[in-house]
Amino acid sequence: MKLGVYQCKAAGLTAEERLARLERHIAGQGLDLVLCPELFPTGYNPALDYHALAESPDGPFAESMAGLARKHDTTIAYGYPERAGDSLYNSAALLDASGTLLANHRKRLPSPQSFEVTTFAKGPSVTFADLGDLRVAIIICYEVEFPESLRQAAQGGAHLVLVPTALGADWGVVAEKMVPTRALENGVWLAYADHAGEDGGLAFYGGSRIVAPDGQDVAVVGPGREGLVSVEMDLTRVVAAQARLPYLKNCVEL
Repeated sequence: MKLGVYQCKAAGLTAEERLARLERHIAGQGLDLVLCPELFPTGYNPALDYHALAESPDGPFAESMAGLARKHDTTIAYGYPERAGDSLYNSAALLDASGTLLANHRKRLPSPQSFEVTTFAKGPSVTFADLGDLRVAIIICYEVEFPESLRQAAQGGAHLVLVPTALGADWGVVAEKMVPTRALENGVWLAYADHAGEDGGLAFYGGSRIVAPDGQDVAVVGPGREGLVSVEMDLTRVVAAQARLPYLKNCVEL
């Protein structure tokens, strides 16, 4: 399976313009799955009115994303502001290559001291989906910084954990150190997609990456720029990593 991660530099652009930029990056790449950042259609911007911008999982932007998935025969995961009745959630949708919604994850841990704390309600747990033989788990941004999140994903059988994020420029240690550690200590593939540049007075680190189950970075987008990276993901590396370091088996003995 060919996995891609898209790092977006799109401050001030409309949802349609963001979608067009994504398409330019994925066209002709033969991707089976691509991950986009947190709150992708709107950007991560504290000045925005997310009550006005939020939509349901089958809303207009989702319909456009579904069309893109069908056109390029690729599964797409992306963060977006979700409206559910009177509640708003910081969510991530997973659409398969037919445009069908496979999973919708609602972020359960808002980034501390951010507008998220008062804007979005909290979701319940790690979210799972199956793509053929591939078991996928979805979490968002700050959730990856907790060992418990990745452990729950791995114990749920995930081979790959998708993490759309909006990592701030001061927190490069998360992308560079914590994300590879989470992959290593659970023996899973990890895809991490950030924004780049600045938006709404916030600067983003970038450093989006794909990490193998042995904790090694196999593809990285440099900080501050827009781009897409991809790798052929081998699921036998999950089996090998978890056999070599049996953390999942031994953790129950602690």
